[in-house]
Amino acid sequence: MRITDIQRCDIRPGRLVEWTLSPATVAAARGLPEDTRPPAYIQESHIRTARTVREDGLFVPTWLGAAFDIPGPVDLGALEEALRAWTLRHETLRSGFRPDGDALRRFTLDAGDVSLHREDAGEFTDATALVRHLQDRFDVTADALRWPNLMYAAVLREDSASVYMAFDHSNVDAYSIYRIPSEIHELYAGRGTADEAPVSSYIDFCRIERADADRIDEDHEAVARWREFIRRCDGTLPTFPLDLGVEPGGPLPEQKMMCEMLVGPGEAAAFEAYCRPYGGSLVGVLAATALIAGEIGGASVYRTVVPFHTRVKSQWSDSVGWYVGGAPIEVPVPADFPSALPAVRAQLQAARPLSRMPLARMLRLLGTDFRPTSPDLYSIVSFTDARALPGAERWDALSAYGLIRVSYGDQVCVWLNRLPDGVWFACRYPDTDVAYKNMRLYVERLRALMAAAGGPA
Repeated sequence: MRITDIQRCDIRPGRLVEWTLSPATVAAARGLPEDTRPPAYIQESHIRTARTVREDGLFVPTWLGAAFDIPGPVDLGALEEALRAWTLRHETLRSGFRPDGDALRRFTLDAGDVSLHREDAGEFTDATALVRHLQDRFDVTADALRWPNLMYAAVLREDSASVYMAFDHSNVDAYSIYRIPSEIHELYAGRGTADEAPVSSYIDFCRIERADADRIDEDHEAVARWREFIRRCDGTLPTFPLDLGVEPGGPLPEQKMMCEMLVGPGEAAAFEAYCRPYGGSLVGVLAATALIAGEIGGASVYRTVVPFHTRVKSQWSDSVGWYVGGAPIEVPVPADFPSALPAVRAQLQAARPLSRMPLARMLRLLGTDFRPTSPDLYSIVSFTDARALPGAERWDALSAYGLIRVSYGDQVCVWLNRLPDGVWFACRYPDTDVAYKNMRLYVERLRALMAAAGGPA
C-alpha cells in the first residue's frame, strides 16, 4: 500500500454512502462505568497535544485512513455487515476516553451495544468536490477530541465500490491500516466473521505496557540514556537534519505531501542485499540520511528518533492499535555511505530496546517540560517492508492506499515502503520554499545512493 493523502488516491465519482457509530451506540456509551484499563502513554500524549494545539487556536486534523476498491456490483448490506464485524473484532474501536482534570478515563462498549448508522450522501459527479467532502467529514468525525472518532464511506458505481475509512491516530498505526483491505474483503466475501477470528485487544496491551513503564523510575538506565540524548540535542528532541525554513517560535506552518517511487524492484533488491550484512534496508536508509545530513545540511552528527513497532509478541500481530515506540540514535556524519553502515547498526542494536519504553513516560521522569505546540514531537524517517502483509499482492489491483492527513506541522515525517514494485517514498513537510528545495535534494540524493548500492563499482 502506498502512503499518500486523500487528494492523490485516485478518487472517482459515484454515489456516496457514509457510516458512523449509531446514535444508540453513542447513547449507550454515555452511561458506561469507567474501564480501569488505562490509556497508553502514546494515546495520552496524542490527546493532550491535540488539546493544547486547539487551545492555541489551531485545528490540526491528524487522522489516518485506508482506501481500497471492491470489484463488481456491491451488496451494500453485506458491506455494512463486514464493516460492523471488523469494528467489533478490534476492541479499541469501541473504546474512548473522558477527560477528568489532567487524567483520561476509559470507557468500553460491549460488542452487543455497537451498531452502525448509514446515510446516503448523494451522487457526486465531480471528483474534486468528492475529495473535499470526504476530507471535511473525516476532519470533523475522526478527531482526537471527540468520540466516536472513526468514519467509513463507500463510493458506489455499477462495476465497483471504493471504500474509505478514517480513524483518529489514537486507535491505529500503519500496520493496522495495512491489514484493513484484506480483512474487509474476507468479511465481505463471507469467509470470516468477528467470532471466527478473535484477536488480542490493544486495550489489554495498553494496560500491560503502562504497568511495565510505571515500574521505571528516574534512576533507570533508559532514563539516563534519554537524558543524555536530549542534552546533546540542546535540550529538545531532534528535528530533520536539513533547513526547513521554519521561523523558531513562529506560527505552525501548513504542510505539503511528497509521494513518488524511489527505486524499482531490482534496485530495491540490490540495496537490501548490500545492506543485509549490517541489518538490512532500514540501516541503509538511516546511513544514507546521515551522509546527506552532512552533504546538504552541514551537520557533523546525525541524531534522530527511529520508530519501531512494539508488537514484540505474536499475540498482538493481528491487533488494531498504536503499537509504536521510538529509539534515539546518534551517528557521526560519515565520509561515505559504506562507513556509515556499521555505525548505524551498532546504534540501532543498542537503542532498540528503548523503543519498548514509552517516550512520554521517559519525559515525565526527566521532568522535561515539553509543552506540545506541534502534532509531532520530532521528525522521523521510517522504513517498512510491506510485501509479506496479508493481501499485499492485490493492493495494486484494488487501488489500495494508506491515507495520511496533511495539515499543519513544523517537522518532517518520511515513510519508505518496500512494495512488490519497488520502494515508495512519502513525506509531509512544512510548506516553505526552503523545505521544498531541501526535501527535493534529499529525495534525489537518497535515490542515487540506493540505486548505486550493490551496483557495479
